[in-house]
Amino acid sequence: MAGGWAKDGAVSEQIEASINDELARLKARRQPRGESLTHCAECDEEIPEARRTALPGVKLCIDCMSERDATSAKRGGINRRGSKDSQLK
Repeated sequence: MAGGWAKDGAVSEQIEASINDELARLKARRQPRGESLTHCAECDEEIPEARRTALPGVKLCIDCMSERDATSAKRGGINRRGSKDSQLK
């Protein structure tokens, strides 16, 4: 139940739109393409056959990929569709 000037279901629509935006962002991420490397491009460790089969075009071993993912930029936690009041923390 929405209050004030918001229509019924406005909160659900905001949540759904935020989820759809995040899914679109994840789908747009660059995926590896081409032939997989047999050895990691960063540490030169062998990439297991199962990984090369599961991810065509893989260039990094699991350890190097995990490290890269951990150091990638974190997204801010602000719901840009939320009301001004919800952002005043």
